Amino acid sequence: MRTVVITGAGQGLGRAHALAFGAAGYHVVLNDLGAERLDAVAAECVAAGGTVTAAPGDIADWDVAASVVQRAVAATGRLDALVNNAGMTRDRMVTNVTEAEWDDAIRVNLKGHFAPLRHASAYWKGLAKAGTPVAARIVNTTSGAGLMGNVGQVNYSAAKAAIAAVTVVAAAELERYGVTVNAIAPSARTPMTADVFADAMRAPDTGFDAMAPENVSPLVVWLASPEAGFVTGRVFEVSGGSVSIADGWQHGPATDAGRRWDPNELGPVVRDLLTRAPQPAAVYGA
Repeated sequence: MRTVVITGAGQGLGRAHALAFGAAGYHVVLNDLGAERLDAVAAECVAAGGTVTAAPGDIADWDVAASVVQRAVAATGRLDALVNNAGMTRDRMVTNVTEAEWDDAIRVNLKGHFAPLRHASAYWKGLAKAGTPVAARIVNTTSGAGLMGNVGQVNYSAAKAAIAAVTVVAAAELERYGVTVNAIAPSARTPMTADVFADAMRAPDTGFDAMAPENVSPLVVWLASPEAGFVTGRVFEVSGGSVSIADGWQHGPATDAGRRWDPNELGPVVRDLLTRAPQPAAVYGA
């Protein structure tokens, strides 16, 4: 039986992931701030066919993150996958963001991803160094706000963009130990997006609700599976029945003078580069 840790598992996407992993026969380690919410999800997960360990606590706390990984290993003697899903928003325009709103968004979203990733990857590295074969999976959760930017979400966008960067760096560093690291950028109706997607994209003819969080979970379960060992360092956008690969920053057109530029020369050079470069994706809400 494979074991997976899911953060932010008490509601929304985390709950949907937990039920999908339970149905796939995993031992699911549920993390969220609220123990009460975890009790309800645990019961649903067991009913779906999985077994459960509840590990409540603030996943952005370094020691709590370490303890969640330790509890997962103690429960079944192994850890196979980590799904980083915990997140929050503190939406403000650039000119109105407070220091606390900036710090909260960075701490919960970014540190809340990195802390469990750090402890889980150290565990897997130890196994690999000891000669134990490892086929581990990390699935992070970025956002379209992190990939394209979103007006009114400068703090959240910064954290989610950083998660995409963490994904590609961790993938490059951990591949030698048998660990893949990928990310999803989901669009779904959750407590964080309920007002935005309240009735969006519900097909009247089929009843298919494209914004249901359950639509995202199959890709997460697959990325966490042994079969997914050939893909790492990728970001997938997923919404409804659509799955696509997000193409990140690339080296674009260049002009090299072979010497130091004079500032007065650079206006025409930059205009030429902009003419030759593809247009960037528009910021959401711009």
